[in-house]
Amino acid sequence: MRNLRLILSYDGADFAGWQMQPGQSTVQGALASAIGRLTRENVLPQGSGRTDAGVHALAQVASFTTASAIPAENWLRALNDILPPAIRVLEVTEAAPDFHARKSALAKTYRYRILRAAICPPFLARYVWHYPYPLDESAMKEAAGTVEGEHDFTSFAAVDPERVKRIAAGENASLGNAPRGVAMNADAPTNIRTIYSSVWAREGDELIYTVRGSGFLHHMVRNLVGTFLLLGKGTVTLEDFRRILRARERTAAGPTAPASGLYLVAVEYRRESPQTLSS
Repeated sequence: MRNLRLILSYDGADFAGWQMQPGQSTVQGALASAIGRLTRENVLPQGSGRTDAGVHALAQVASFTTASAIPAENWLRALNDILPPAIRVLEVTEAAPDFHARKSALAKTYRYRILRAAICPPFLARYVWHYPYPLDESAMKEAAGTVEGEHDFTSFAAVDPERVKRIAAGENASLGNAPRGVAMNADAPTNIRTIYSSVWAREGDELIYTVRGSGFLHHMVRNLVGTFLLLGKGTVTLEDFRRILRARERTAAGPTAPASGLYLVAVEYRRESPQTLSS
């Protein structure tokens, strides 16, 4: 068996997210179908993260094992011939047997784009959050560093059904139901994450948030953006923002920003530089 690593770029506007769902068009589903057509194998490629419906990716990483002898360079051309135009495979390489797109990831970078112009061009509407109303952008920039470091980000985490299942499994393990030889609660989920950098910057008509961290919770970046926006509107102060972070209560934070403005920009792994593309 070979382990292949793919780097993907996709327009998420017409997909119900990365993860395969019954009756829904998803990125993972489209990729699995394309691989199956080439190899006749029932393969479920694993992504570095489960981007939500409408979220885009500049450099998503996926991995899967296959018995196929198709050369890596041929996979690139063959997959792009089958996949819908909204998904492009940028690179296919042989990976170590123990490489896993999600489990091996060390850090990820996300970018969120807010268009501040009075009018949003129709061809840009799918890729930004259009917000032409007054904002104290300097206050948002000042507050960005507040989330850097290790914190419990429960205030910015939406309920994730998949994580709930893992938590339940961890609870069962703690009650003595773990299979023989499996450490109890070894993978118990936590809302603690480390943010390495958090920055707001103006680029032309766009206000852009770039955040790099060890990992991100369900809707975490979009909830951070929604709360930063409250600070820009003057609804909350910088000290309020700090209290929201410490509260560890989702209802304390702001609304979830629209999916259209969010991009997975880069995923980092050990002994290599980030796979990054500019927007």
